[in-house]
Amino acid sequence: MFIGIDHGTTAMRFASVDKEDSIVSKLEIPRQDIAAMSETQVISLIEDKLDVARNDIRMIAVTYSMGDSITSIESINSVENRGVRSIEGAGKKTGGGSRVFDAIRNSGIPAVVIPGIHDSSQTDPRMNVFSHSTSPEKIGIAYHAFCMGFKDFVLSDISSNTVTLGVANGKVIGAIDACIFAPGLNHGPLDVQALRDVDAGKLSANQAFTNAGVLKHTSFSDRHELLRAAKNDDQNALLALDTIALFAAMEISCMQILLKDYGCEGEVILEGSIVEMPFVAEKIDWHLGLSCHVLDRWSAAVGCAEIARDIATGSREILGIPVNL
Repeated sequence: MFIGIDHGTTAMRFASVDKEDSIVSKLEIPRQDIAAMSETQVISLIEDKLDVARNDIRMIAVTYSMGDSITSIESINSVENRGVRSIEGAGKKTGGGSRVFDAIRNSGIPAVVIPGIHDSSQTDPRMNVFSHSTSPEKIGIAYHAFCMGFKDFVLSDISSNTVTLGVANGKVIGAIDACIFAPGLNHGPLDVQALRDVDAGKLSANQAFTNAGVLKHTSFSDRHELLRAAKNDDQNALLALDTIALFAAMEISCMQILLKDYGCEGEVILEGSIVEMPFVAEKIDWHLGLSCHVLDRWSAAVGCAEIARDIATGSREILGIPVNL
């Protein structure tokens, strides 16, 4: 059995696949809940909920935070500082990802760590104007799409934040991170007022980032409240989703320009909790003048499990990312 772990913004998702590429089991748990567990409890949870004994797990593929200190897929025992430069910066820290990472590292189960894409990655060098482009779980989503038969595509993951990644000829060529362009529900780039507020000491840059999504312009407290309102045709909720769709479409178009330099335009793939609302996917389709493919929120965990499977059976490159074991 092979297991993939998605270190998501609000929850951690686990999925297992077998050699025949069948998805066997899935598990989702809020990050703060798993942070309260011991390492032993984490491993027991994986065994119980995925219905697998640790001795039957051939490999686990782990994602952790930004993954910005490694450029290849590495053994979990060889990476320093869990594969990140620092846990400070953009995003919310709960301790759940650290607990899972350490539990797996100390369990003795064979495991690899997937890198993010950043300014040391072997992607299009023009994208290195930004220090960070995407976190590792997006590699999992992209690999799942690759396993489905897509070779040239733009992937946009739209949920708490929006991140868009380009793949040409089966290799990652670049990505646009959440703090650069399109807003999500909670996170987004810092505008002029946010910069003023940071300079005035009213809030930190990270606080500004985690409150720069479209949700701040509504009266809704969270994603669930907004999506419920949108299903009831609340105009403020629909405007928020329409805004996300517009900016996501623009970001996808930008990535398509990069793909043209590689001789392709590619399919467009959408993933994330927001595109589970047909309204959003349909708006993006309309803006782009095409029909996008929509994957569900399990794609990152499943893709990571597929990475674990293929590395365990001999692959030494994943979407152009070298495997260093």
